[in-house]
Formats: sequence, C-alpha cells, structure tokens
Amino acid sequence: MSNCIFCKIVAKQIPSSVVYEDEEFLAFKDIHPAAPVHFLIIPKQHVETLSDTAAEHVPVLGKMLALVPRLAQEQGCGLGKDAEGNVSGGYKTLINTGPDGGQEVYHLHIHVIGGPQPWRGQR
Repeated sequence: MSNCIFCKIVAKQIPSSVVYEDEEFLAFKDIHPAAPVHFLIIPKQHVETLSDTAAEHVPVLGKMLALVPRLAQEQGCGLGKDAEGNVSGGYKTLINTGPDGGQEVYHLHIHVIGGPQPWRGQR
C-alpha cells in the first residue's frame, strides 16, 4: 500500500530502529514506547488488520508469534529465573484491531512490551 507508513518502513523510505529482519518480517522499536522494551513485529506483506486474515495467513501468523519469545529475550525482557529459582522477567503482546481496538496504523502488527510490569505504570 503506497500510503501505509509501515510499508514505507519496510521499503526503507522511512527510517526505523530495526531489531530483526528477514524475508517475511520486520521488527523495530516503537517510536512512542510504553515501556523500557517496546517493539513491533510486522509482516512485510501488507495485511490491514487481524480481522482481514484467513486460512492462508495461518503460517504468517504462526511465524510472527514464534518470533516473539526469541526477540523478547534478545531485547532483554524474556523469561528467566532469579537467584531463588523463581520465574522472572516477561513481556506482554498486543494486537490492536480496528478503531475501537485502538489500531492507529492499518498494517497488521504485534506490540511486544516488556520490563517490570509496564502496564501497571512501573519502570
């Protein structure tokens, strides 16, 4: 889509802070992060919303989700264990869909948000 900001980022017409790229996906840091770690994973193929996906998108959706734990770990918010052996770390994933779902850019994307419980306002 010629007017899509994420398609322009994929085409390198708009700069971004890339954290991962392959033939199918691009992941880059959010320009208005909600937490210490906040990046987006997008398919390079333009799909407007999650509601626009169908059976043929299952492989793409699966690969996107499979990228999340690996990239979260690389960006410093993967799961681990503290000194006492308790599970620590973690992240939140979010797909906004449509206007009532808070979607601002109409190109399917997953937000990966991490750090010490950023959704509770702690940093």
